Amino acid sequence: MRGLILVAALLFPSIALAVQSNDEIRIDLPANGQIKLRNDFGNISVEVWANSYVTVSATIEGDRPFTRSPIIIDNRGKVLAISVVRRPIDPVAAIHLFLKVPATAHISNMSVKGQFTLTRDEALNPAAPSRPETPKQPELIGVDNATRRPAGTPATPNENTEISEGDVIRVDSQLVTLNISVIDRSTNRGLMGLKQSDFKLFEDGREQRIVQFDSASSPFDLVLLIDLSGSTREVVKLIRAAALRFVDAARPADRIAVITFAGEPRIVSELTADRDLLRQRIETIDTARGDTKLYDATNFAMAEVMKQTKNSRRTAIVLMSDGLDGTIPGISGQQGSLKFSYPETLRNIQEFDGVLYTLWLNTEYEAMSPLDTQPEAFDMGHDRMKEMADAGGGIFYQVERLSDLAGAYEQVVADLGTVYSLAYRPRNSARDGKWRAIRIGIDRPNAVPRGKRGYYAN
Repeated sequence: MRGLILVAALLFPSIALAVQSNDEIRIDLPANGQIKLRNDFGNISVEVWANSYVTVSATIEGDRPFTRSPIIIDNRGKVLAISVVRRPIDPVAAIHLFLKVPATAHISNMSVKGQFTLTRDEALNPAAPSRPETPKQPELIGVDNATRRPAGTPATPNENTEISEGDVIRVDSQLVTLNISVIDRSTNRGLMGLKQSDFKLFEDGREQRIVQFDSASSPFDLVLLIDLSGSTREVVKLIRAAALRFVDAARPADRIAVITFAGEPRIVSELTADRDLLRQRIETIDTARGDTKLYDATNFAMAEVMKQTKNSRRTAIVLMSDGLDGTIPGISGQQGSLKFSYPETLRNIQEFDGVLYTLWLNTEYEAMSPLDTQPEAFDMGHDRMKEMADAGGGIFYQVERLSDLAGAYEQVVADLGTVYSLAYRPRNSARDGKWRAIRIGIDRPNAVPRGKRGYYAN
């Protein structure tokens, strides 16, 4: 099955897309404008026509839908860059790109995994008074090597491709997006009021230009992810009260969603700023059955965030659990996560376009028999919850008693108020799957940044 998708991503919102028609996106292009194309996941087909604008569409093979459009459009006036991306959570499917371009366009720096075809619209009429008398095919600058390259061969490192997949942290804008908490070392409190000029950003030791900046006061989309496995009604009552405290502490502009899980995740409330509705939905939280599928639930929450959140919003997931996924050795009688392993989950957290905070709830008890959860399993659950927060650029909280949960939630809200969001387009555009180390410098004494330390260039 082939499903037609619309191209719906534009890097600069100030440059508007023109009218959509016939399942295509129309983009105005000045005379002699340049078009840069990249598709590492399928074919590129270009048709030359008489109109002065470009249309773009794509088809995806297979039945599974993508959560975001895989087509990226970077419109800079005379330079139009169009590329195809596919994140690890997307279906492994071929994506084919289709364009109609004016005869005056120049196609440059093209990279394609599959076939490249160029055709001429038979309706192109040289005699029309508003068209050139002898229209010709668009000039293909630097395409020879690309079209002769065997399918699947990556572009050579010295090719000048200004737009690339980069970090899948924020795939639709072709930017690496970082969420950074800044702490004053002398007081251990968050630093407020920092500006973009206070930050310096380095990837693999090379300084990068920050192209987007959100202050700590910008709103968040927040998801409470709550582990209910093994909870009694009395425990659930305390969990509901703590979640209500979180809602009360959040800023009015923040939207909040609630997801609970044991054997399966359940959406209690989708993202909303309606506090009364949230309170009503939280009051419906009840005990849940099933083995603890922590890793499946975490991936589910990240996918839901990408479906629901607006591109202009920063995102954060706040996970509360004892970390005891049923796949951990030393836990008897539980099957645990079936869809995602722990290494896969950790990798997806690193690529998540948001922050992950984890609240580890201590549920340890003395093992009286081999059928009880063993001490090393509790230790591993603790350590993995910490690793998940580190991978997600958030903070790990130890909650020794359930009665402390509400206070921990309030501390999360306070810490989120110190998070700054920065974005940059990597100077190194190679997509070789290697780790890119990120370092943040802050021009303030005693300032300590906390956040993701890098990403994989997939």
